[in-house]
Amino acid sequence: MKTWSEMRAFPLAIRLLLVNQLGVNIGFYLLIPYLATHLGADLGMSAAVVGIVLGVRNLSQQGLFILGGSAADRLGARGVIIAGCALRTVGFALFALGDGLPVLLAASILSGLAGALFNPAVRAYLAAEAGDRKAEAFALFNIFATTGALVGPMIGSALLLVDFRASALTAAAIFALLTAAQAVVLPAREVPASKGSVLGDWREVLANRAFLAFSLAMVGMFTMENQLYLLLPDGARRATGWDGAAGIVFLVGTLANLTLQMRITRSLKERGSRARWVAVGLALMGVAFVPPMAVAGTSGTGGGGVGGAALALVPVLAGALLLYVGVMIAQPFVMELIPEFGRAELTGTYFGIFYVVSGIAAAVGNTVVGWAMDAGGHGGAAWLPWACCLAFGLLSAAGVGWLHRLRALPVRAVAVTA
Repeated sequence: MKTWSEMRAFPLAIRLLLVNQLGVNIGFYLLIPYLATHLGADLGMSAAVVGIVLGVRNLSQQGLFILGGSAADRLGARGVIIAGCALRTVGFALFALGDGLPVLLAASILSGLAGALFNPAVRAYLAAEAGDRKAEAFALFNIFATTGALVGPMIGSALLLVDFRASALTAAAIFALLTAAQAVVLPAREVPASKGSVLGDWREVLANRAFLAFSLAMVGMFTMENQLYLLLPDGARRATGWDGAAGIVFLVGTLANLTLQMRITRSLKERGSRARWVAVGLALMGVAFVPPMAVAGTSGTGGGGVGGAALALVPVLAGALLLYVGVMIAQPFVMELIPEFGRAELTGTYFGIFYVVSGIAAAVGNTVVGWAMDAGGHGGAAWLPWACCLAFGLLSAAGVGWLHRLRALPVRAVAVTA
């Protein structure tokens, strides 16, 4: 109930953006996790072609975040958000209507470009509208995003009982509704006239050494967060011998997020600096991989029936819960900090470049973790990928702590009264 009362305290535009993120994640996760299976099993494409289609979608999104951020600054975040949702409507509809490689590639490019447009634009709009309550707004944003990431695959699994096209058309319909809602509800804001060129904006942001150092220090956060979809589900399946165990990981995380996120953010906001809590959250995210690491390679396949499988799953669920709590501590303050590194007129650009860095980080980090999973499996060192994630967390926490000691991070302005 506190989550809903907190949500109602924000203007209608922010409430719509929160619901928008719920819908975005539902639409995305009811389709994308099943796309590779559709391309390979249903359409008979080779693994190489499947990799190309998926890679084009990821590259067109991660590589173009900077364009989406600049567009939000120069054209206004509202129009960019609407355009992004409209493009994803078309892209997901193409997945349903086309079987040929050219159509599928076009669908991948459009859906990726859509994400590159609305992701930084939504965050820029949210930051501007939330004022001095950015942390609370981004905490709510995290709740809605996490809930959508849980609900989406559940709906997708049900729709696959019909066929993949039903999933794609449903996802397209969700984005069409979001597009219409944003066009009707989101108020247009006056966009300040730009003084320089887009390249000049990029140079200004890239010349901000404190921001770049912070972005690099956050590499661990995105790598560890991605393990909710790679290492932890794999650990749950190995521990229990049951493919459905991964769903329990997401369920536990979503329930914890709904219950704890706003309490954590409100409690920590006025207690110490934001950098301190970001570092604490990152360290906790790293420590989250210790419980499953301690039993890696010993759980087998959940022998001992249901009770044995449940017992074997406990360390993985404990790790997942700690990881979610670490994200809940760190992420709202990370999002609150980003716009404060530079001019308000470049908020979208800062978010865009931050997400370019995070996309590269997630790709490299997942590659390292994937290598560690293979190497550990072949070499009898099942603990290796978990240890890699622990190192990512501790190094990122140390990086943020070092920047804080150097006073390189933005500090909240304190009101002075006469």
